[in-house]
Amino acid sequence: MYFSALHEQVRDMARGFADDVIRPVAEALDHEERFPAEIYDQMAELGLFGICVPEDMGGPGFDTVAYAVVMEELSRGYASIADQCGLVELISTLLVAHGTPAQCDHWLPQILAAKKKVAYCITEPEAGTDVSGIRTTASRDGDGWVLNGGKIWIHNAPVADVGFVLARTDVDAGHRGMSIFIVDFHADGVTRGPKEHKMGQRASQVGPLNFDDVKLPPEALLGVEGRGFHMMMSVLDKGRVGIGALAVGIGQAGLEAAVEYAAQRRQFQKPIADFQGVQWLLADIAKDVEAARLLVHSAAHKLDMGADATKACSMAKCFAGDMAVTRSADAVQVFGGSGYIRGFEVERLYRDAKITQIYEGTNQIQRMIIARELMSKGAAP
Repeated sequence: MYFSALHEQVRDMARGFADDVIRPVAEALDHEERFPAEIYDQMAELGLFGICVPEDMGGPGFDTVAYAVVMEELSRGYASIADQCGLVELISTLLVAHGTPAQCDHWLPQILAAKKKVAYCITEPEAGTDVSGIRTTASRDGDGWVLNGGKIWIHNAPVADVGFVLARTDVDAGHRGMSIFIVDFHADGVTRGPKEHKMGQRASQVGPLNFDDVKLPPEALLGVEGRGFHMMMSVLDKGRVGIGALAVGIGQAGLEAAVEYAAQRRQFQKPIADFQGVQWLLADIAKDVEAARLLVHSAAHKLDMGADATKACSMAKCFAGDMAVTRSADAVQVFGGSGYIRGFEVERLYRDAKITQIYEGTNQIQRMIIARELMSKGAAP
């Protein structure tokens, strides 16, 4: 079995942190839409950033299953916090896989210690699901580059110190004409638009960025010129495992809240948990949370084994995202009118869940990927 004693220890540590540090302030963070830097500092001290970064590069050296466990438990506390863990994981994965030794030595320690806040900059007005639509360009300027363009809906854009920016370095080469650059957001020519006010995960900062003749040194290029699209795609499977695990955390939090409320809330002189209609809601939440968890862990294990995991990761993300939306709505239903009121956890969970069907590839795209994999490789597990 791929869930080991180590994974149990990681889960216990992350769960304790979520219970003791995150959950007591989750509602306030949601209301204030505040970036909780003090929580991220504590997460860095516990080694909750860059879960899969090798020990000799400053990370914990854990596997993808451990990453999924951490994402679930942090999200059970508050999904906005888990989002930061997921972002750092993707950035550190890119650095470990494609960065030069100098880039890794310079950036990894600062990112894992939460000394530098990072952003992963892909989305543009004409490039969401269709990444080929990006218009941001990086042109040669002697040994370096000049960056021009803009991004929207970028996680951490209002607060980030550095961004990993996908740009066109050859406008005529399609997917082979994109590269990734490490950009100092305090450099001349980098400007940030206003923070977006989101439906859910409100403490996770999102906003636009603009690049106006930003001068980049040669060492800003990550990996090989023209391989940016492929490098970006190489981390998508892990990203989908992370969002699937985050969705499971939302579902688990909703289940716990609904079970506790059903045992305490009385109608007709008995707890509402005694009524079959409520029991069936609780049972449906529980079985789907567990099914999503198993799909996520199975996909993570396939990544760890080096197997072809694309179908498994898309299935896990798609099922878990749909589960989080449907079953957080069921948790609201258990609470009745109270569940519709701000300040009750299930109301926030319902809002937090929706984005899990959208980011890291919409669930419609996940279904297309699953079908494509079935038709090209067959239906065998």
